Amino acid sequence: MKFFDRFRKKKPAARVRTEPKPPKVEAPARTEKELATERGEPWVAVLSLEVDPDNLHNGAIELDWNDKFIANLVRAGYQKDAKDTDADIVDRWFTAVCRNVVLETYEQYEAMNPERDRMVKTRNIGDGYSEVS
Repeated sequence: MKFFDRFRKKKPAARVRTEPKPPKVEAPARTEKELATERGEPWVAVLSLEVDPDNLHNGAIELDWNDKFIANLVRAGYQKDAKDTDADIVDRWFTAVCRNVVLETYEQYEAMNPERDRMVKTRNIGDGYSEVS
């Protein structure tokens, strides 16, 4: 029988219809905020900074933060009232940061101001005359 098996038509192999595999969906990358939160670390970041093109002195800064950051601010005394929202607490902190920057800049300016050390001293030396130094 082996001789005849050579001439017999072979049945085509059964085809198995397979659905195309869906593309691998990778888990979305976690954000810095999520990673910090998982580690139990405080986190705050500037999301956007907008400046009014007609008046460069005006603008807005958008911040984002996690709960640990708020807890640290509350412990540091930035919550003044039990009704304060997280945004109120962060605004109070951010205002303090800006105030410190301004004060430091002012102190540096004053330290470099040569007029600061110039004090005019006058001394009456009599007969309508004064000594100025």
